Amino acid sequence: MAELSQISLLSYINVTLMNYFLILELPKGIQALVVERVAGNSFTDLYGLRATCKSMKALAERRRVNHFYDVLSVPRRLNMPPELFKNCYAERNPSTLYMKGVQFFFTFNLQEEGLAFMKLAADEGYEHAVYTYAMTRKIFWGDEEYFCKTRSRPSRPRTKPYVVRSIH
Repeated sequence: MAELSQISLLSYINVTLMNYFLILELPKGIQALVVERVAGNSFTDLYGLRATCKSMKALAERRRVNHFYDVLSVPRRLNMPPELFKNCYAERNPSTLYMKGVQFFFTFNLQEEGLAFMKLAADEGYEHAVYTYAMTRKIFWGDEEYFCKTRSRPSRPRTKPYVVRSIH
């Protein structure tokens, strides 16, 4: 995703929504949901939101927010602290479960454990995991059971559709 060419969610909140209402006027539960959705949208936006005020910083530092990060979307220039990765894993973050699954399956040759992690992430709706899990099952075992889930409505909009071509 080209973050520079798109208007970030935080900019949208600051420019558009702030003209109509202040986010701090919303109930705390709704504010927490906004922070969680911002975390799922962009790591950069979350840290920008944290910088807006003490209340947002406190909400962004809750452990529950770690469940919503997409650790694969963290910009490479920001080295993700190992502690943050551990916290995300502890919150059963789908992207960390996916990463563990791929690592176990393809690097450590622990196929059963790796596939279990990928399935957990796929069941949470993490798109990378849904695709990888379905293709891994198809390639290694000829199983097409999970393919119906790859055609379902994605959990969040994609900018570009996946293209899968046959190698035969």
